[in-house]
Amino acid sequence: MIGTRVRATSGLIIFALVAACSDKGGDPSKQYGPNPDLPEAHQYLVPPMSVPQAVGWKTGETPTVPAGMRIQAMATGLMHPRIVYPLPNGDILVVEANGPGTKPFRPKDYISGKVKARAGASDKGGNRITLLRDATGDGVPEMTTVLVDHLHSPYGVAWVADTLYVANTDAIIAFPFTPGQTQITVPGTKLADLPAGPINHHWTKSMVASPDGSKLYVGVGSNSNITENGIDIEEGRAAIYEVDRLTGAKRLYATGTRNPTNLAIQPGTGQLFAVVNERDEIGPDLVPDYLTSIKDGGFYGWPYSYWGQHEDARVHPQDPAMVAKAIKPDYGLSSHVAALGVVFSQGETLSPEFANGAFVGEHGSWDRDPLNGYQVIFVPFANEQPSGMPTPVLTDFLAPDKKTVHGRPVGVALDRTGALVVADDVGNAVWRVSRSVNGK
Repeated sequence: MIGTRVRATSGLIIFALVAACSDKGGDPSKQYGPNPDLPEAHQYLVPPMSVPQAVGWKTGETPTVPAGMRIQAMATGLMHPRIVYPLPNGDILVVEANGPGTKPFRPKDYISGKVKARAGASDKGGNRITLLRDATGDGVPEMTTVLVDHLHSPYGVAWVADTLYVANTDAIIAFPFTPGQTQITVPGTKLADLPAGPINHHWTKSMVASPDGSKLYVGVGSNSNITENGIDIEEGRAAIYEVDRLTGAKRLYATGTRNPTNLAIQPGTGQLFAVVNERDEIGPDLVPDYLTSIKDGGFYGWPYSYWGQHEDARVHPQDPAMVAKAIKPDYGLSSHVAALGVVFSQGETLSPEFANGAFVGEHGSWDRDPLNGYQVIFVPFANEQPSGMPTPVLTDFLAPDKKTVHGRPVGVALDRTGALVVADDVGNAVWRVSRSVNGK
């Protein structure tokens, strides 16, 4: 009986891998911008999967950057780095984590988990925050140390008023902390619980502080792709919360955001933005992930519809009233890129081309052929909104053969010099991109 189960499971995995070659995706450039091309939806018994095998970086290898820029490894040998967070004194915090290891709820979860593991998605996370100290600003840290350890699948971080807030997978924890410290020894205190539970399908909890520091905004992903685990377990999920920083009181700020993987505050306006990973399994070109401003009380479609009023036929019962109120996102990032990082630029620190806009880390697709993402892009803004085609900034995470991957970009940030810092959770590295000086 056990042998039969193994053969059956192996057959399903092989079928899934073969299926990836049977439904080719179109040109991703047609899905960037405010009005992406949205083809007809298709449903699958087993979702097509196409995942390159993780091989890491050899000594001397790096991603590729545009002419006039320099790339260097700030740190290597990390344990699944996901988020990079610069402090006012120039130190950079690196959140190293992976999911808490929940058991697959459905056979499909088991299959997809095995396939995605090929790309390094299941590598052990550090469950810690590492501090990089680069006092000279040359991208070569003089010190690398563990700031705090034994966290519970941490992800988002925010420093406000001598307190470091860490969004674990199930709660926000507050630690007394002053920039300059190299170790946190005082136990943290719980500020607020976050939706988790035994399934916890999207475990990451993104976080950003409001401009005045009085609120924390936290992104919580759905507990399924499209409610296949039941609507009851989606209570309070696929949403962005506003949390009072002093009391821990929280409220739903926006809903219908399937997986808001990262949040950022737009300079000047104070507007909250998010990158959101959309639903899968209805085709290689559906549904585009997106970058959008987030409205207080706004509903963004999940699960009932996508990209405004495009109904998802898999949802039963449907809710026409919710479909009617769904807000169309500001800017499509094309389908299945798995956008996991976003940070606004700060003038011409890298290049005049990147003076006004946002950098987005695209972790890369697992259910699309040809593969999509596996890069960091720059989305230009005009009149305080994303506008125009993106520009690749870090590329060649994916090997030329398209069958292996060196790394996958996640969180992005700007250090105090204006250099771009990128977490690479498969390459287990932190990359720094700066303007080259004298061709170096």
